[in-house]
Amino acid sequence: MKRTIAALVSVLAVGLLVLPLTASAAGTAGKWNGWITDELCGAKGAKAAHKDCAITCVKDKGSKFVLYNTADKKLYKLDKQDLAKKNLGHEVTVSGKIEGDSIAVDSIAAKAKT
Repeated sequence: MKRTIAALVSVLAVGLLVLPLTASAAGTAGKWNGWITDELCGAKGAKAAHKDCAITCVKDKGSKFVLYNTADKKLYKLDKQDLAKKNLGHEVTVSGKIEGDSIAVDSIAAKAKT
């Protein structure tokens, strides 16, 4: 009986250690508002007039498209570069799951007017 209880406690302890790791690996779902820009220009590219420069930086300099989040003033990497490119020059809402400084994108749409 003592062995059964000890085994059960061990399994439960391992489960409690693994659960937070699994939850954090999944990312946090949400929506973020801002501008699609390139990682080289960053925040200074958070405007409609920056569209051509961002395309050049990505094409010629190997930069990637990122989201400049206007709420926290940070840049977030985007996994769907083709979708990001389609939304250059517009203020957008990105939906997906965030983990660290990266967003696994579900959708990118023009920001709703308020």
